[in-house]
Amino acid sequence: MFERRIPEWVRHAPVAGASGFAVLSALDAGARAILVSVFPLLMYRTLGSAERVSAIYLTVGMVALAAALLIPWAMRRVPRRWMFTTGALTYALGAALVLVGGVAVSPFALMLCSVASVTVFVCLNAYVLDYIGQAELRRCETLRMFYSALAWSVGPFLGVWLLSVWTPLPFLVSAVFGVVLCLVFWRMRLGNGRLIRRSRAPATNPLAYIARFASQPRLVAGYLFAMLRSCGWWVYVVYLPIFAIQSGLGDRTGGIALSLTNSLLFLTPLMLRWTRPRPVRMAVRTGFLWSACLFTAATVFHASPWLALSFLFLGSAFLVLLDISGGLPFLMAVKPSERTEMSAIYSSFRDVSGILTPGIASVVLLFAPVYGLFAAAGVGLFVGWGIAGRIPQRLGAARVIPGAVTR
Repeated sequence: MFERRIPEWVRHAPVAGASGFAVLSALDAGARAILVSVFPLLMYRTLGSAERVSAIYLTVGMVALAAALLIPWAMRRVPRRWMFTTGALTYALGAALVLVGGVAVSPFALMLCSVASVTVFVCLNAYVLDYIGQAELRRCETLRMFYSALAWSVGPFLGVWLLSVWTPLPFLVSAVFGVVLCLVFWRMRLGNGRLIRRSRAPATNPLAYIARFASQPRLVAGYLFAMLRSCGWWVYVVYLPIFAIQSGLGDRTGGIALSLTNSLLFLTPLMLRWTRPRPVRMAVRTGFLWSACLFTAATVFHASPWLALSFLFLGSAFLVLLDISGGLPFLMAVKPSERTEMSAIYSSFRDVSGILTPGIASVVLLFAPVYGLFAAAGVGLFVGWGIAGRIPQRLGAARVIPGAVTR
């Protein structure tokens, strides 16, 4: 009698699918996108040099990398749902820090936001691998990018504008996104993920499974793709605004350029349509080759800042293509029993690139101005293009089942 009065959606929570994970990715993107242009500008104003900004990002990258490697160890003691919740609410903690301490504590706020980002990323990837089959991974990744498009398109410019209104304001907006992300996650009732039988010899410390990861070439290649792509994004996000200021284009130009770039995420369904009938190798090599050429061209034509900015913008379009296809070799190779551990390894690409990029930038800036970093990024992207030549030709192609009826 009383059971009939209970709504169906309360008695039976919907099964998580690609759209649900896309919503979570969009909320996480909102928390990060509003600050992505704020941190470089804020620290450049405070520290006064690109070299010091690089040093801050290098330190933060090391801390975030250590956090990423410790997450699987922590998940053996803390349920995954509470790890995800902690990560989402850490965005709010970073906002509170700036609200109390002001501009001087912005490096520590960056550190908290980086730890929050990597925690959410590891947990969310593990949930995706739990609930999404390999055949749907390409569609899921595209939906995650498409749903995040609005946040990444509006966030960078909006964050810079809010910064001009009141310094803590963009951080408070990021905190709101973090809280909403937490609420939506609990509404989806994902729990701790699906129960997967563990391997007979589970890793006993956060570094023990690195050897298993290194012994699988497809995982290593997928990781390198993600890391090199992320290095390209680091150069674009952190050093393009500094280049714009030094070239006399204004301090808002970087935020506007990043917002326009991220509006390309709305084209991800068209990119998916282009990539679907093609092997993963072709999509990945195309993204690396053209982004490498265009980033290098930005250095060659640095004397014309608007032209250089145009080349970087076009190059970022191919980085978006890599966002869709670059992670597929890794996701298609992960064993179910190692989802949490390998997701933690994979998530560290952000932090490793966050260490490599400012580290290399510190060396490059000793011999060249900021625009020299665009050529350095081009070299790294060319390396990715070379490695992508080793991807199996048939990876991601539709399998032909004998006796199946086709239309």
